[in-house]
Amino acid sequence: MDVLFHDNYIIVCIKPAGVSSEEAGINGMPALLRAESGCADVYPVHRLDTAAAGLMVYAKTAAAAAALSKAITEGIFQKEYLAAVHGRPAEPAGEYADLLFKDARKNKTYTVKTPRRGVREARLSYTVIANADTRWGEGSLVRIRLQTGRTHQIRVQFASRKTPLFGDGKYGAKDHCPQLMLFSCALRFPHPVTGAPMAFERLPEGETWNVFLKNCAERALPEEC
Repeated sequence: MDVLFHDNYIIVCIKPAGVSSEEAGINGMPALLRAESGCADVYPVHRLDTAAAGLMVYAKTAAAAAALSKAITEGIFQKEYLAAVHGRPAEPAGEYADLLFKDARKNKTYTVKTPRRGVREARLSYTVIANADTRWGEGSLVRIRLQTGRTHQIRVQFASRKTPLFGDGKYGAKDHCPQLMLFSCALRFPHPVTGAPMAFERLPEGETWNVFLKNCAERALPEEC
């Protein structure tokens, strides 16, 4: 387990692709972190799609979990992602705002035109930081900041604009990319006890990501890219 930081209150780590961020079973992140840290309690406070990888923070106490959840509600818990999408977004930078409906039975989210029960607003901003020709076609690497946290939000908002993520057959990608190209690359939040600003950034690794990262602009992750 790749743990970047831990103290008596939080654990910051890299969730591997294919591992549930919330599942209580022995193969979910909470159980894996309990085994890694020896802590009796590990509380998830935010989600990351099972197929995605990247930075996450977990609380070790109920009070720390409540404080982190409050920071999320107040909008002072910031999450950023890297995603590789098919084609090119219409603009090199911008904001997406949509109404999303989650079909719990299908575990799939849809964009809709009008508000109704179960529909929630979703907002994000993005910047294109690289373009690349891949074996699966032309693609763009985008850095994304979420303003809301909806199920599959990034995946459905980009797919609805005909730029689905590589490896995302659930939302329309027709490629044979071996992984979902979505990575949680940055977290910023106040420490739940001391209030000290916490900031973590990490680039994804692997041959598939390197196709894009070798072309990334300085504004992506200046200290690493």
